[in-house]
Amino acid sequence: MKREKVDVLFINPGDREAVYQSLGKTFSAIEPPSLAGFFATYIRKKGMSTQIIDAPALNLSPRTIAEFVSDNYDPTLIVLVVYGFQPSASTQNMPAAGETSKYLKEINPQFKIMMTGTHPAALPARTLREEAIDFVCDREGPETIHGTCQALKSSTPDFSKIPSLWYKTSSGMVLSNPATPLMDDLDEELPGVSWDLLPMDKYRAHNWHCFEHITERQPYASLHTSLGCPYKCTFCCINAPFGKPSYRMWSPDSVIREIDILVNKYGVKNIKFVDEMFVLNENHVLGICDRIIDRGYDLNIWAYARVDTVKGHFLEKLNKAGFRWLALGIESGSKHVRDGVEKGRFGSEEIIGVVRNIQNAGINVIGNYIFGLPDDTLESMEDTLSLAMEANCEFANFYCAMAYPGSKLYEMAIEKKWALPESWIGYSQHSYETTPLPTDFLSAKEVLGFRDNAFMRYFTNPDYLRMVQKKFGEDTLNNIRDMTKISIRRKLLEE
Repeated sequence: MKREKVDVLFINPGDREAVYQSLGKTFSAIEPPSLAGFFATYIRKKGMSTQIIDAPALNLSPRTIAEFVSDNYDPTLIVLVVYGFQPSASTQNMPAAGETSKYLKEINPQFKIMMTGTHPAALPARTLREEAIDFVCDREGPETIHGTCQALKSSTPDFSKIPSLWYKTSSGMVLSNPATPLMDDLDEELPGVSWDLLPMDKYRAHNWHCFEHITERQPYASLHTSLGCPYKCTFCCINAPFGKPSYRMWSPDSVIREIDILVNKYGVKNIKFVDEMFVLNENHVLGICDRIIDRGYDLNIWAYARVDTVKGHFLEKLNKAGFRWLALGIESGSKHVRDGVEKGRFGSEEIIGVVRNIQNAGINVIGNYIFGLPDDTLESMEDTLSLAMEANCEFANFYCAMAYPGSKLYEMAIEKKWALPESWIGYSQHSYETTPLPTDFLSAKEVLGFRDNAFMRYFTNPDYLRMVQKKFGEDTLNNIRDMTKISIRRKLLEE
């Protein structure tokens, strides 16, 4: 069988079962790798050929992916794009990425493989030493990927001048080149996602994203309208590929062109704006809203916001444009704990006030909470759960504090010799192996046990269930009940 010659073959690695356990079968989203799609567009603009293989969407194992590549493609460069679909979820995809590269090298040792993404950018030297790969990109990616492919196509490859590249010499020595400046014209350099290279019929929204139409979770797409975040929360690693807190935006005209394609070509209604922080810049937010409103599209969009960035005059237009959900990083019910992770100086009353303002504008709220931040005690975690119960958001995510590579918490954990997960999959919030940080007062086991108990208390709370039934109906109420019937196993709690 003739294999397709391709300059850059992108692989989105992942393992839904390992990351989410049983929740991955029905309740979690299956998201398109929009950054891999942007990178593919960049490569096409440079006159090179490219393809994308999306392992989670196709539900293919690392070994199957490697065999599929070997049978069907003759790539100059294979790039594993190791990003997560929440701001701190790259590390949990490293086991699948590592296994994929290992099997690729076993099948064909001549394959040239690069890793890029949040985790590789945070730990480039370690990633290059530990994984069966040839290159690591320690910044955002496109220029480094293109330069590496160009070098590989040369008769005498020279990697010494490719910015942001880590590579090995023939003797095994690890070398690195100075970082490239961040791209400053996203409209020109990354003008859209190569949706045609993705299996668009495979993607589905989270269950809660579609509470208003629980049986219509497909088609679905996720899309960046900006890159980076200007804030410095100590638990977050999202700026690792950028080298610093930063915030760059695609123009509203560029964003609406992508939405036009998703709506008119692929029939997409459910859209996630995957930006680390969408509700921030007024001209950006309202410019996108105005263009969606002008089109008259009927959309179901969700996006991230902060308690202190949701302005009252945003809400009417957000609602009219189809923003049905805003995700708020509330994190903790203790102001002292929030201050300790540089999360802002707003109090519980302000948080509840913002939640109510959003809800009164006809937009649903998903509250994000973290248990086990460094200053947390049992009392402060109970305060966080009490705040979540009082806010009674339409959905809530309960996380354990993790020292993600690339975050200040990771640096603190290394410095203070805190116990970290034994494997990268242990950084997944829903995995069997998950191992959160201990606090100054609590063990990792106590934090995890509290989190899992808090999840059940919230989603079986009669006040919450009555609100869901009244607002979304019986089918959505049953979906919640089915979700709480799923018990995910925890190695730490079984020991």
